[in-house]
Amino acid sequence: MSEVITIGEPLVTFASEEPDVSLADALEWHKIMGGAELNVAIGVKRLGHSVQYISQVGEDPFGEFVKKTIASHKVGTDYVSYDSKHWTGHQIKQRVTNGDPQTFNYRKNSAACYLTKDIISKIDLSDVKIAHMSGIFPSISDTAEETFRALFKRLNDANILTTYDPNIRDTWKSHEYMVKTENELAGYADIVMPGVNEGKILTGSDNPEKIADFFLKGKRTKTVIVKIGSKGAFVKNEDGTKYIVDGFKVAPQNIVDTVGAGDGFALGVITALLEGKNMKSAVMRGNAVGALQIQTPGDNDGYPTPEKLQEFYQKEGVSED
Repeated sequence: MSEVITIGEPLVTFASEEPDVSLADALEWHKIMGGAELNVAIGVKRLGHSVQYISQVGEDPFGEFVKKTIASHKVGTDYVSYDSKHWTGHQIKQRVTNGDPQTFNYRKNSAACYLTKDIISKIDLSDVKIAHMSGIFPSISDTAEETFRALFKRLNDANILTTYDPNIRDTWKSHEYMVKTENELAGYADIVMPGVNEGKILTGSDNPEKIADFFLKGKRTKTVIVKIGSKGAFVKNEDGTKYIVDGFKVAPQNIVDTVGAGDGFALGVITALLEGKNMKSAVMRGNAVGALQIQTPGDNDGYPTPEKLQEFYQKEGVSED
C-alpha cells in the first residue's frame, strides 16, 4: 500500500496552444491530464513518496488515456475503476501569458459522479500516513458526496492524518449547500488549508486569523493554514500559536499560469510532514512548490523532484532545516 491516498475526478484537459486566445476562437489544442487531487498525487510521487488515487473513469478512449497517464507518473491506480455507462470527465483550458486561464468543464454525469461507496471498504489503509481530501469531489454529485463521506469516516476511525483543501467549485447544488457542507467536511480534517478568498466565502471574513479561528472549531482540526497569495501563508494551531511563513517572490513576467499552485502548496506540506519536518518547514515547502508551479503552463509541470527543490532553495538562500 502507499503512504498517501486521495480521491477525486481526473479531467482530460484540452489546453489551447494559442496564447491569450479565447476558448471560442482557439483552434489548436494539446491533450493533457488535469484534476486537483490528481495533481497532488503526481507531485507527491515526484517528491519520492508512494500514493494511491481513488476514482472512476468511463470505458472510453479518455478513460484509457487517464489510466495510462496516471500509471506513467507512477501513481497507484488500484482503486481507479471503469464505468461502461458514463463518460470520462473532460475540460478545455485557455492558454494565458499572465494570470488565471478560462476553463470550461464537461463533467456533469461523468463516470466519477457514479463512484459508489462500495469501493471504500476495499481500500487497504494499512500503510497510509496521510490522506488528502478536497471539496471538489463531493460537489460533483450526491453519490460522490456519499462516497467521500464514507472515506472520511473510515480515515477518521483509523486515526489517519487528513488534510482538507476546500477547492471551491461551482459544481455544488447551491451556494448555501456548498458553504454548509464545505465547513462541515473541513471539521473532519486534522489540517485545513483554505485560500484567503475561499475563507471569505466560507466564513464571511478575509482576515486570516478569523478564518483560522473559524475552522479550528472543527471536531478534529488541529491546524489551519490560510494561503495569502504572494505573501505566503498564515498558520494557527489549536494551542493558539500562530505565525506567517513568507512566500517566495516570483517576478510578474515569470508568472505563466496559476493553475495547480494551490495543489502544489498542499503536496509540499504533505511530503514535508511525511519526512518528519515541522509545520513551519512544511508550509515553506508548500510555498516553494506553489512558486515553481506558477512559472509553467501545465497543471503540474512545475512540481519538482527532490533535486529541483533543493536547487530552488539554494537559489533562494533558504533551508527547511
